[in-house]
Amino acid sequence: MGLLRGAAGDLFPRKMSDDVRIDKWLWVVRLFKTRTQAGEACRGGKVKIAGQSVKPSREIKVGDIVELQWNHINRRVQVKQLGTNRVGAALVEQYMTDLTPKEEYERLELMRQFKAEQRQRGTGRPTKKERRDIDRIKGLEK
Repeated sequence: MGLLRGAAGDLFPRKMSDDVRIDKWLWVVRLFKTRTQAGEACRGGKVKIAGQSVKPSREIKVGDIVELQWNHINRRVQVKQLGTNRVGAALVEQYMTDLTPKEEYERLELMRQFKAEQRQRGTGRPTKKERRDIDRIKGLEK
């Protein structure tokens, strides 16, 4: 059990609970780059536990299934372990189990492929030949 220092310098026993805030856990397991982003996603209704949108202060427990919508993908993860310090990418699988269907990742990859057509800023419109090449790559050629 840890100790917490009060405003007057007094020491109080700190409550060591088995719960961690959802925004902090999402940051710990690297689902979000910053804790602020995790909190904003919670406030925006993009994070759900048991089908209910949650606030950033919601505490989670081992076994909870967290659903989140981020970067055009609906992810579903199960909490395996709680932590308060950000972990390395290699250790993430000790803290969560990814239950996201393969179709979601395939959809994300498909979106990336269609986005690959983007042109550099300042290069202008594609020429007629470039447009035909793009259509041929996409399979839209007549």
